[in-house]
Amino acid sequence: MTDPAPAPILMADPRVTAIPVTGSDEPLVDLRTRSGLRMDDRKADPAGHYAHVRQGVADRLARASALLPAGITFLFVEGYRPPDLQRHYFTSYRERLRDLRPDLDEAGRHLAASRYVSPPETAPHSAGSAIDLTLCTEDGRELPMGTSVNASPEDSALRCYTEAPDIDAESRANRDLLGGVLTAAGFVNYPTEWWHWSYGDRYWALGTGRTAALYGPVHRTEGSAR
Repeated sequence: MTDPAPAPILMADPRVTAIPVTGSDEPLVDLRTRSGLRMDDRKADPAGHYAHVRQGVADRLARASALLPAGITFLFVEGYRPPDLQRHYFTSYRERLRDLRPDLDEAGRHLAASRYVSPPETAPHSAGSAIDLTLCTEDGRELPMGTSVNASPEDSALRCYTEAPDIDAESRANRDLLGGVLTAAGFVNYPTEWWHWSYGDRYWALGTGRTAALYGPVHRTEGSAR
């Protein structure tokens, strides 16, 4: 298995981790109270964490939604993820790579794991700045995108990469539509995951030439807005 060229900058790359965070007390808002998108329950949790994002992210998502053609809407899968859960996801996947990628040393596994799950210290989801989403029809039928949401690089033979060359033309057009409206609204994509977009985090800062990120990790408890 070889990565498409050019190789993307990964979330564990020092160029990402070195970016400072200015910090913001901007609240998390519940997208279930917003119109213009459908909420998917595959990552739903009892506390409703998955449905929350920063106010600035929610506002930009609304702008992107307004740019979609008639009959097409966003299917929102996941936003905020508590830091402890992010840490569990990352370490579990990194350990899985111990068997899948025996050619890698510990540092290599750490970097490779960040293709699919961000290290907790830089994770956009834990900052409330990331959105995982896809496109669907108004009645909820998902549009073909070449892989399912959250397909891993190993399981998808790298077709989860946004610019993967070996997906069909319809899926490519749908990825381009998704990316076009989200980019226009100010989001940046994590190029190893076509469904993952963010605003205000370290990766966004790197991709847009900012010297600092707006949002860092936030701890939300059940029922809290922050």
